[in-house]
Amino acid sequence: MNYELLFNPIPWYIAGPLIGLTVPLLLFIGNKTFGISSSFQHMCAAVMPKRFSYFNYDWWKQGRWHLQLALGILIGGAIAYAFIPEGYSVNISESTKSWLYGIGVTEFKGLVPSEIFSWGNLWTFPGFLILVVGGFMIGFGTRYAGGCTSGHAITGLATFQKASLIAVVSFFIGGLLTTHFILPKLLG
Repeated sequence: MNYELLFNPIPWYIAGPLIGLTVPLLLFIGNKTFGISSSFQHMCAAVMPKRFSYFNYDWWKQGRWHLQLALGILIGGAIAYAFIPEGYSVNISESTKSWLYGIGVTEFKGLVPSEIFSWGNLWTFPGFLILVVGGFMIGFGTRYAGGCTSGHAITGLATFQKASLIAVVSFFIGGLLTTHFILPKLLG
């Protein structure tokens, strides 16, 4: 079977409208919103003692849709990962590769750089900061901001929410600052 279609990006003029159409489709079909971070609250509510009022609600009734979405993303990612051929690397521009070489990232096999994202790197100071501290900040920040990048950028902007516009602009500023100032210091 030819899996070449799986490893070529869908053109922006097809992927963009498809993503954009999910918002009205979800709202129309089931009055659902697209976003993943609220599933964290529902997962915690499923396992936390009921004495914490924040988690004391019917998580199955309120969160089933988000939990199904999160499970579908995990299963879809696992299936896609199983089809990645040996030695596959993400197609990135030569200028980006040069910049990454300059900050110490030299391995481009697989989906993410192993110098940053690996179990072995978890026990280094930069790896701990990036993976553990950064992961906590993302989790805390998404709940504090009332949503994640997908929820704000796709659903929030599509429904003209001012808070989502502020959140998306902040996400991009934070990403640019991290990419150009923090990551080079950690890896350099």
